[in-house]
Amino acid sequence: MSDGGKKPGLIPLDDALASLLAQVTPLAGAETLVTSEARGRVLAVDLVSPVDVPPADNSAMDGYALRAADLAALLPVTQRIPAGTVPTPLPAGEAARIFTGAQVPPGADTVVMQEFTELVDGQVRVTQPVTPGANVRLRGEDVRAGSIVLPAGTRLDAVALGLAATAGAAQLSVTRRLRVAVFSTGDELVMPGEPLPPGAIYNSNRFTLRALLQGLGCEVVDLGIVPDNLDATRAALREAASRADVILTSGGVSVGEEDHLRPAVQAEGQLDLWAIAIKPGKPFAYGRVGEAHFIGLPGNPVSSLVTFLVLVRPFLLKLQGATRVAPRGYRIAAGFDWPKPDKRREFLRVRLDDEGGLALFSNQSSGVLTSAFWADGLLDNPPGQAFSAGDPVRFIPFSELLA
Repeated sequence: MSDGGKKPGLIPLDDALASLLAQVTPLAGAETLVTSEARGRVLAVDLVSPVDVPPADNSAMDGYALRAADLAALLPVTQRIPAGTVPTPLPAGEAARIFTGAQVPPGADTVVMQEFTELVDGQVRVTQPVTPGANVRLRGEDVRAGSIVLPAGTRLDAVALGLAATAGAAQLSVTRRLRVAVFSTGDELVMPGEPLPPGAIYNSNRFTLRALLQGLGCEVVDLGIVPDNLDATRAALREAASRADVILTSGGVSVGEEDHLRPAVQAEGQLDLWAIAIKPGKPFAYGRVGEAHFIGLPGNPVSSLVTFLVLVRPFLLKLQGATRVAPRGYRIAAGFDWPKPDKRREFLRVRLDDEGGLALFSNQSSGVLTSAFWADGLLDNPPGQAFSAGDPVRFIPFSELLA
């Protein structure tokens, strides 16, 4: 494979992602949840509506139901129809007082909003021009009985759950939770709340990765911080493989003397180490330990975050059976110059500015997590691509990546 001008051994991101996704067989097994508890889960089977939505023609306004042919007439009001009641047929030359959501009586085909009417001695007159058929929501215009409301593989957000309820679904069949075991390696790591010795740092990746996994509906098995030695690392891998579908680690995937994950995974299973042509986040590992997938992320916090978002997130979604795993990107004007691009594909931390362009965080170091907190998303810049302020660039909002 040509390196496309990149450093030897660097794999393009799209190739790495395709290789990773090729390892996926979606989880077997499903469970039934009440609809209100299914947020964030992946639908296991198509949801077919047993009903039309709405189930009958109904009014979109408070006003008067009548026949379009009678719009110009002074009409006696012979019915009052609140929502939830069943009206009687409306004869020609009559009107019915009707309220939002109420069923339109047979015979009526138009609802005139009350502001466009005048009531005189129990009779109603339309005072402004009204389009025939106005303000009537037709039976089945939202959902037809027998149609697929939500296809299998849908990630269930608030709107999807509302749509399921609209179709009368009290329960939903969803894929089982993906179990992900997480641990960090590094004797320099300590937990927040503990004293910080010289040479130590607080373990931020543990908290970031846990939150990301929980946001994807995963069950997290947290194995904490593993000491920097081979035996401890092998023991952690064995425990993780016995308890989880996926093992996710941060740090220790390089080739230094204190990076024990590589020999540990090779001793307990199999391992591929990839150097990916992205910035930040070059070192990445994939393998298997027993039946579990193993993924090793770089240790720098922004590198760990970015590689998770662009590689691990779609992998985990596909494992859960989700049909849409790629985030949407948008063409937006850059608000700054980028005259010296890297040879690797760059993911810059940017924020939408008041002019509708993208502003750049001043420090793009892989160790500066404040850049991600400040940002609204990532600017996805192709290898070697310089640009100037005003040029269109691809922006991926965090709303696409963190949901």
